[in-house]
Amino acid sequence: MSAAKGNDYKRITTHVLQEMKDNGEKISMLTAYDFSMARILDAAGIDILLVGDSASNVMAGHETTLPITLEEMIYHASSVIRAIQRTLVVVDLPFGTYQSNPMKALESSIRIMKEAGAHAVKLEGGREVAKAINKILEAGIPVMGHLGLTPQSIYKFGTYSVRAREEEEAERLLADAKLLEKLGCFALVLEKIPAGLGGEVARSLRIPVIGIGAGGEVDGQVLVVHDMLGLNKDFNPRFLRRYMNLFEDIRIAVEHYISDVKSSDFPNEQEQY
Repeated sequence: MSAAKGNDYKRITTHVLQEMKDNGEKISMLTAYDFSMARILDAAGIDILLVGDSASNVMAGHETTLPITLEEMIYHASSVIRAIQRTLVVVDLPFGTYQSNPMKALESSIRIMKEAGAHAVKLEGGREVAKAINKILEAGIPVMGHLGLTPQSIYKFGTYSVRAREEEEAERLLADAKLLEKLGCFALVLEKIPAGLGGEVARSLRIPVIGIGAGGEVDGQVLVVHDMLGLNKDFNPRFLRRYMNLFEDIRIAVEHYISDVKSSDFPNEQEQY
């Protein structure tokens, strides 16, 4: 009996994601930070919603992901959870909530699961965060890994350029990916690495591998929804495909509204009580 495809899944779980990889079905993933957008994305049939620490950039206007707090992530995640019926919701552990020790990582994850109602957490890094991942998994909390470009380490790298171009770093990334699978992560995000390496990692792992700028041979794709819909017009990496230009569409609509208000065209008689 063949597996269900796309919207035929009534609810996406970690088990369903594994089934999708095993059956060669690509996994779709986008970010979400609020109720209204999450409700639209869920209704469209998205497989995974990531409440990303990218909220620090696109929602709060910070230059990096570093300033966002655990409390702010819980707020965004709670808003998303209230909107969804089908999709799996994964929440980023923000910078400073898991790196210092495994117990802090567990406490942060428990707060996200209990206070927001999330389905899983995601954290950046490989062997250096293995103890934290193990502690979270021991508590029964699903973990998604993240390798390649890790934005929380931007000041360490000093650049958002492509990672793992050199053989030594590529070998380390592949070894870390295998370690994350061995620890028990249910999936892995690869960000901004050579396409060939992305494909090699996906073929080497049993768990789903989801890329953002990691080529087309991985098991799924993720984008920041504000970038994909053109709400953010200033971010133009090679891996981004814009499906709409909402920045301009919304600007034109607002200009029209302003004009109607100034001219007393709005509200008209039918728009009054």
